[in-house]
Amino acid sequence: MTLRLLQHRADSGARSVIAATSEGAHFLVGVDSIRTLALDAIAKGISLAEAVAAAPRGEAVDIAAEFEVGRLLAPIDHEDSAHILLTGTGLTHLGSAEGRDKMHREAAAAEANTDSMRMFLEGLQGGKPAPGAIGQQPEWFYKGDGSQLVGPADPLTMPAFAQDGGEEPEIAGIYLIGPDGQPYRLGLALANEFSDHVTERHNYLWLAHSKLRQAALGPELLVGPAPGHIEGSSRILRNGEILWEKPFLSGEANMSHSLANLEHHHFKYDLFRRPGDLHVHFFGTATLSFTDGVQTQEGDVFEIVAAPFTLPVRNPLKRAAPAEVTVRIL
Repeated sequence: MTLRLLQHRADSGARSVIAATSEGAHFLVGVDSIRTLALDAIAKGISLAEAVAAAPRGEAVDIAAEFEVGRLLAPIDHEDSAHILLTGTGLTHLGSAEGRDKMHREAAAAEANTDSMRMFLEGLQGGKPAPGAIGQQPEWFYKGDGSQLVGPADPLTMPAFAQDGGEEPEIAGIYLIGPDGQPYRLGLALANEFSDHVTERHNYLWLAHSKLRQAALGPELLVGPAPGHIEGSSRILRNGEILWEKPFLSGEANMSHSLANLEHHHFKYDLFRRPGDLHVHFFGTATLSFTDGVQTQEGDVFEIVAAPFTLPVRNPLKRAAPAEVTVRIL
């Protein structure tokens, strides 16, 4: 039975955690965040699912109704957003090189010689090593700290200077670094990684700039082993009508890297194993509206759905007002 955890905030501001399965959903009495539940599980040496089973069972709840009225939060957060790191990997999915290569092939004499295609092929050959072996390292990028993470129905706001605001339907791994400095995967979340593809297309070396954007998580944390095959749909709504829609695939069966390999090459760095920190790591995608020539505009709504998640991540697009920044010499 698939276990999903959700974070809830009542109209009064009181927070709770919800446990959901195919049999229904209920509040966990005395639990106000998934992070505190996970810390307690680590301290007791039990799994997250066992910690949920040990928590007193509260009232039943309709999670779909709570989503629609805006009471569900991102499935992970921290009172100090500096202790959440948003990172990700690209060119990890079968077919992902096609979309990326469309952006960059003009700068290369032959398709197979682009940096994107070379990195994809290297991952295809060495991204799924035998157990215990170290495979090819993937592309890696940084998106920001927890201040860049928005809820499942909150606006995704691109900076005033952005050239594009484009969706990236993905699965994200959610991790907590234990007191011993070891990473624990709490589960998976549906995600919109959100990037500036026009900036990236101009010059691949601007990828780092294009990724410094917000990201959204769906409300459900999928607990337990990761599904090998995840199938979903990504769509853009404009004025209430579907502007663009396309299926997407994720899970290791549809990837050129194993999750273990992606995790190794992220957490091999000491600075990413600081006790108490949270990590949201985006595993990549092969499906973008940008590669189909879609130009998003303020007011568009991104909606991503995928089983076994039962709720979407649904975010309107906004543009921030210009901000004046002056560097002063002291």
